[in-house]
Amino acid sequence: MRCPFCGNIDTQVKDSRPAEDHVAIRRRRFCPACGGRFTTYERVQLRDLVVIKSSGKREDFDRDKLERAIRISMQKRPIDPDRIDQMISGIVRRLESIGDTDIPSRTIGDIVMESLARIDTVAYVRFASVYKNFQAADDFDKFVSELRPGEKPEE
Repeated sequence: MRCPFCGNIDTQVKDSRPAEDHVAIRRRRFCPACGGRFTTYERVQLRDLVVIKSSGKREDFDRDKLERAIRISMQKRPIDPDRIDQMISGIVRRLESIGDTDIPSRTIGDIVMESLARIDTVAYVRFASVYKNFQAADDFDKFVSELRPGEKPEE
């Protein structure tokens, strides 16, 4: 593993332990060249996934990009960070178990929306506003009114 501080390729593992509910391995590393310490995480990757964008463009699936989008939607919400990590790992496992390596971005968005809806309504609406490309306040009103089936929209 290359040292992020000095670029030395000969770093040493000082400690390894399970992380994220035993889904990853957390390794504390030390660089003998500069004395820097850093942490790495190893996860099992069942297959290389490719995202098919709505434009038809193909790009490699990026777990970090998924994580950033979810964490932004959950910003300042009272959700335990471990719960978020578990949700992200569950989404990735679900995508890997689909059976196909090419996954439409719409499928990923739908799975994320489904997961967020179970955890936090505000995060769900935040993610939906970007995912569904809301353009005006009326888009929010319509979407939120669909969340409350017993309520009639104001006329």
